[in-house]
Amino acid sequence: MDKPRLAWAITGSGHYIEECLDFLLTQDNVDLYLSLAGEEVLLMYGISLDDIRKKMPVYRDKTASAPPVGHFYKGYYHTFVMAPTTSNTVAKCVLGIADSLVTNLYSQAGKCKVPSIVYPCDIAPEMETTAPGGKVMVYPRKIDLEGTAKLRDFEYTTVVESVDELIITVKERLKSLT
Repeated sequence: MDKPRLAWAITGSGHYIEECLDFLLTQDNVDLYLSLAGEEVLLMYGISLDDIRKKMPVYRDKTASAPPVGHFYKGYYHTFVMAPTTSNTVAKCVLGIADSLVTNLYSQAGKCKVPSIVYPCDIAPEMETTAPGGKVMVYPRKIDLEGTAKLRDFEYTTVVESVDELIITVKERLKSLT
């Protein structure tokens, strides 16, 4: 390994997934992690996993112990990004539940003091989001918004509220490493 890499996870949210992926695919030195639902959502949006694999390594949630999380202990990653992130994943992270590849990655990143950047799908009481057929309005529940609010208080975690903010925050993080 020449230098530490960026770890990026996609969960089961379609919330501006195409825009997140467009930005992700412009980055170098990235490993992509997919939850089971994340993999399903990519298919729902017609996004080819084979095309992504041409650009970067892709890890899928296929084991109980999530062996790739060990990379954090070896300094392999400088930053962990979850974008987009479901309210389910946010809730698990807030409660300290690390029972999947993605939640385990978030947990281990924090334990290794590796900064995380999270783009939750539930950020406002009323919002526009993307569905496979186009834009739709959604109305996140109070509990989902509370989860996002709690995640903001976690150490080594930055919560962003838009794709533009995600891009700026990732770019700033990468710039700070040079």
